[in-house]
Amino acid sequence: MAQPQAPMHPGRQLGVLGTIFVLLAIWVWFGGDGGWRDRLEPNLGLDLIGGTTVTLQAKTDNGKPPTKQQMETAKDIIDSRVNGLGVSEAEVLIEGDTNIVVSLPGKSDDRLKQIGQTAELRFRTVLGSTADIGDTNPSASASASASDSASASAPASASASASASAKPSASASAAASSAAPSSVAPSASASASGSAAPVPADVAQLRAAVQKKLGDSVMAAAAQETAPVDLAADPAKAQLYAPFKTLTPEEVAVLPAGVQFNIPFVTCDKLNNRPVGSIRTPEQQAVACEPGTKYMLDVAKVLGTDVSKADSSIDSTNGKWIVTMSFNSKGQDRWTNLTREAWNNGTDSKQVAVVLDNTVVSAPVIESVIPGDARITGSFTKRDTELLANQLQYGALPLSFIPQDAQSISATLGSSHLEAGVLAAGIGLLLVVLYSFFYYRLLGLVITLSLVLSGAMVYMALIILGRTMGFTLTLAGFAGFIVSLGVAADSFVIYFERLKDEIRDGRSPRSAVPRAWVRARRTIISANAITLLAAAVLYFFSIGSVKGFAFALGVATILDLVVVFLFRHPIMTLFARSKAFLSPRVSGLGRIVEQRPGTTGVAPSAPRRNRPKEV
Repeated sequence: MAQPQAPMHPGRQLGVLGTIFVLLAIWVWFGGDGGWRDRLEPNLGLDLIGGTTVTLQAKTDNGKPPTKQQMETAKDIIDSRVNGLGVSEAEVLIEGDTNIVVSLPGKSDDRLKQIGQTAELRFRTVLGSTADIGDTNPSASASASASDSASASAPASASASASASAKPSASASAAASSAAPSSVAPSASASASGSAAPVPADVAQLRAAVQKKLGDSVMAAAAQETAPVDLAADPAKAQLYAPFKTLTPEEVAVLPAGVQFNIPFVTCDKLNNRPVGSIRTPEQQAVACEPGTKYMLDVAKVLGTDVSKADSSIDSTNGKWIVTMSFNSKGQDRWTNLTREAWNNGTDSKQVAVVLDNTVVSAPVIESVIPGDARITGSFTKRDTELLANQLQYGALPLSFIPQDAQSISATLGSSHLEAGVLAAGIGLLLVVLYSFFYYRLLGLVITLSLVLSGAMVYMALIILGRTMGFTLTLAGFAGFIVSLGVAADSFVIYFERLKDEIRDGRSPRSAVPRAWVRARRTIISANAITLLAAAVLYFFSIGSVKGFAFALGVATILDLVVVFLFRHPIMTLFARSKAFLSPRVSGLGRIVEQRPGTTGVAPSAPRRNRPKEV
């Protein structure tokens, strides 16, 4: 029979394990920021420290899976919505091909559960514009216009063209339309538009609360304003309308559009942070902002679903980045009519605003009727045009989100979960240790040391994975690690029982250790491979907490294999050379030797048939 191949020296194997352990410890200690406590704490999930998590599954209108570009754009929009809520600590991640996960650890915020509403892309004629006096966070939503000026035109084959202003510019035509207060007052219908349409019960209730908060006289005076109030020229009105400063974005959302536009204390910061869907229907006039400018907008006559395609490219004539936008058959007629209205409205404001959710993405100034495709040009960077094109394209291919998992957990309940998880892991580890010492005696020390090493390496791996890839330990992850204790127990049971079989066959423990290892390692590798395969299937085909369970189980299984090969087998080889290892009182293997026919006391160091003759 062929002899088993001589393995690496046990000392070298232990040295390799020690090197790995030291490198991980150095990475943990020197790879983090903050004090020692911060460096030694892994990222904990919401169910362990409290907070809110929302899992959203994207679904397209045509039933096909969303594209990567659509998911990236949806992620950016949702991220903007979350930041608009004032919860910038939240994390927005794409999970798989169709899921977006929003997490806010440390505190609960039920508003996150509403962020998955379908984005609303609408094209509205600008009725007037004014400078914003208090915009402290102009980019709270999805603003893409970063250039100093812009223009939109039909293709070369068309005779119509238009120009646009993304924000105040040195250009005289752009500055006139976006920097100074507009001389165009909102129409009477604009001021009343907030109440002309049927009002939902929740809006009516909030509107009544706002009117009570401000006072009937203040609301009545604000409703009578027909142009933006100049606070510097009229200090009395500045004092009268001061209560508007106390309104929240939710309260601002229920004000009539004319009041939102004319009262300067209704700032763009509050307008941008309105709940998604505050501009309830396209048939309502609305107020929205781009950085530094507040717009009074007419009803939406072109929607995002009217756009068939939007692309970012370079203009061959001047080498500048542009965005081209084309429409479907119905959308083209609507777009042409919209540009005609903007061109013929008889005012200085000839802009058409592209509004995504609550924010103006772009506001081209129409120079003539556009019967064909539109082309937006200006001092854009590649990133600007790509973002704007994605936002326009997103409106053409809207994604709806189906909530898959939404939960809010208090910090107190999270702490209870953490304590319960640690207690369960401790009890499981203690039971394994007690059983191993009861059944295997000295071998129980090998098992205990293996579990301690494995646990330490898992803990360091959690910290490193949290820093490098954002992995967070959840309650399900705790369950994965507890299950991994059973995987570790399987591996040493297989090894030790094979070792007993070798000794029963007449071999001494010293010679039985390498033979048992050769036979047991195949079974150990096979068993762990099946566990890893199951963890991989769960990870790639599940969502939410199940993925955390699968990932934790996979990591623990891999590290258990490292410990089995670099610690458990070499330490067994060293123990097999000691007399205590063969003692019936210390090692359970001694009893097996005594039970063999024709043997008593301590087993010889080698089988009698292989012992050299005495000289």
